[in-house]
Amino acid sequence: MTPEIELSPRGPLTDTELETLHAAAFAHPVTDTPWRQRLEDRSIAWITARQDSRLVGFVNVVGDGGAHAILLDTCVAPDFQARGVGRALVGAAVDEARRLGCEWVHADYEPHLVDFYEKSCGMRPTEAGLVRLR
Repeated sequence: MTPEIELSPRGPLTDTELETLHAAAFAHPVTDTPWRQRLEDRSIAWITARQDSRLVGFVNVVGDGGAHAILLDTCVAPDFQARGVGRALVGAAVDEARRLGCEWVHADYEPHLVDFYEKSCGMRPTEAGLVRLR
């Protein structure tokens, strides 16, 4: 990972900068998503990655109030991808979930991300179910 990247558990961020990062990483239009409120209401943790003041990576950690944590919205700015930022974010999220008393960390991922999550981050595949609601 590039040494000038700073990872911060529950790092400060604004709705605009997270929405801009998320839109760039997931190739969708920028909207007015209320990220801060969602994080405060539903997350047990999140990790930010910054270079200087720029938000270049993010991962959200939600929990069931017990043993399970789930990684959501892992994203890295396109110009910082393939530089170890995502792996560092996931590692920091796993460490934070462990610190908070979780026993398991889950992540759903698409086939093109198998190498990242399984080879780079050490996750193992499991079977899961999914229903698309819209």
